Amino acid sequence: MAADGGSSSLQLPCVFSPKSRQYLALCAQDGRLRIWNTDSKTLHQEYVPSAHLSATCTCIAWGPCRTVKEGPQRKKRKSEAGQVEEKADLLAMGTAAGSVLIYSAVKGALHCTLDGGHTGGVNCVQWHPEDSLLYSGSDDTNIIEWDLQTGKSRSKWKADRAEVTSLCVSPDGKLLLSAGQVIKMWDLDTKEVYRMFTGHSTAVTTLCFATTRPPDSNGLYFLSGAAHDRLVSVWQVREDRKDKNSVVSFTLTDTPQHIDLVTSNSKEEAVRMAVVCKDGQLHLFEHFLNGPCKKPLSPSCTVQMSDTKDSPMPIPLLAAALTADTRTLLLAYGNHLQPVMERVEINTAERHICLTRDVQTSLSLSMETTVSKVKTPIVNIKSRVLVPGLPGHQAPVKGASQASEKRKKDTDTKELSIAERLGEIDLSTVSAEKGAPKGTSSLQTDNFAVLLVQGLESSDANILNKVFQTRKEMVIKKTVARLPLSAVLPLVEEITKRLQGHPFSALLMVRWLKAVLMHHTSYLASLPDLVTQLGVLYHMIESRVKMFHKLTKLHGKLYLLTTQVAAGDSSNTLTDVDHTAKLVYEEESSDEDEASGDEALPDQDDSDNWEEEEAMEEKMEEDKEEKVEEEEDDEDPDRTDSKANGEDDMDHENESEEE
Repeated sequence: MAADGGSSSLQLPCVFSPKSRQYLALCAQDGRLRIWNTDSKTLHQEYVPSAHLSATCTCIAWGPCRTVKEGPQRKKRKSEAGQVEEKADLLAMGTAAGSVLIYSAVKGALHCTLDGGHTGGVNCVQWHPEDSLLYSGSDDTNIIEWDLQTGKSRSKWKADRAEVTSLCVSPDGKLLLSAGQVIKMWDLDTKEVYRMFTGHSTAVTTLCFATTRPPDSNGLYFLSGAAHDRLVSVWQVREDRKDKNSVVSFTLTDTPQHIDLVTSNSKEEAVRMAVVCKDGQLHLFEHFLNGPCKKPLSPSCTVQMSDTKDSPMPIPLLAAALTADTRTLLLAYGNHLQPVMERVEINTAERHICLTRDVQTSLSLSMETTVSKVKTPIVNIKSRVLVPGLPGHQAPVKGASQASEKRKKDTDTKELSIAERLGEIDLSTVSAEKGAPKGTSSLQTDNFAVLLVQGLESSDANILNKVFQTRKEMVIKKTVARLPLSAVLPLVEEITKRLQGHPFSALLMVRWLKAVLMHHTSYLASLPDLVTQLGVLYHMIESRVKMFHKLTKLHGKLYLLTTQVAAGDSSNTLTDVDHTAKLVYEEESSDEDEASGDEALPDQDDSDNWEEEEAMEEKMEEDKEEKVEEEEDDEDPDRTDSKANGEDDMDHENESEEE
């Protein structure tokens, strides 16, 4: 039973079909579901979800095998009636948008869509072994039980405070394991917690039942693996409920990504387990589960794969499946877009096994036979074929003439090393200073395009850093436009590497990537292995952008909280100011009222003495008048003289008139 129903969103889901292991289902970086036939090693079906770019597939789980009507068939004989073949048909895919897609491998079409239940991305899906039920866990901390006959949810309950990252249903269909960081065991009849386990310090990515015994017999065990944890822990369900800690631990070399095991039905039967780690290694275990074991158990056999080059590189294993034969394994390795499936016989007596395979030839063969629709024309030896960007292609292109190979060898012999180029640069500058003739060849070093090509060919970090540090849009556009076609793919690979580094360098690389896509889209579209080249870049951008939505939500909530706190503080300060102002205003109004009252209502003392005051005022006025009269008397002699003179004048005038 493959325990990949609950797979983390960081890794790409990949799982074999149950029982016969006839199919391998996986979702690659491009968001498409591909089902490969393990017997013929060809692509069986390919399904592109409608929202495969925005709502990527996060987890996959095969449903139990069932009998399916494929169309009109002839009537079977009585001897054939009992021999009904069960096939792996339904496949559940959880998406980052919160919906669950049910795909039918027999019909080759979408069976139904289960949506409207989760508000967050689906992290894990698990089938019920008997009934047509499906369980899904999500980022919204809820578990939903879906009924596939109606296409609607039967029940929904909150599983934990944290997001639900893994699920597993017991073989008898009565218990359900769920985990975020704490592992809980649920009774599916009552939807209540049956047991609780401490779990791991990080998010649990894998859960799987190891035995088929009843829970009240001290013989029920299950496994768990967590992110960034190099252990697979075994937990025992005990009658005395003293089962909060794990009883056995299996040591690994990295985080477990895919677990397949053969369950134990009794104490005398050992559990066989195959674990594929994140580093691409396979570890095989065989252990009798009959109680606690203090010492961590190391794998009985470790399998690695590498290519056949002079300097061998490791080939990552994607998934592994155990068979009835203890020495035979079914392996899937290579790339998610182009996996290679193989049945291998392994001598488990050896502790470490390294298998060497030539993945490039098998990839090119399968590409030509299954996926690629481009046919290479048959060309005569004498004719020359001009293929766009031949040096940049990684997939083998047939029909290339031998003349191009000869020319390639000639150019290789004449190619200068970096030291010779630097020497020529120094010599050219010296000769220019001394007035040397202009016919000497000098290398152009002031052009960013030339520097970029040199840096890509020699993998010189100093040259590349110098070129990539420019921020001028026009310089970037002109540099990318002047690049030869053979340097476009190495530039894209270098940009992808730098985008995965520090965010500051990624900010600079986005401008270069934009310029490459604007100028060289037509060339990139003509490449036969474009998906493998740009798949890593696309998957990395998706993983980077995925957190942006959550961060914007968090930013909005924090902004609301800060504005509410600021509004509350401002309202408190305003009420205090109003309160003091009211008190000050009341004091001023009381003083004015008292003043106005004094003016309107005089005191009794004033009313009694008003006659005396009037008499005093009259005396003061009389004294003033006397003083004024005295002053006028002092001025009278002058006035009398003037009057006498005036009268004399008048007399003279009268006398003259009379004469």
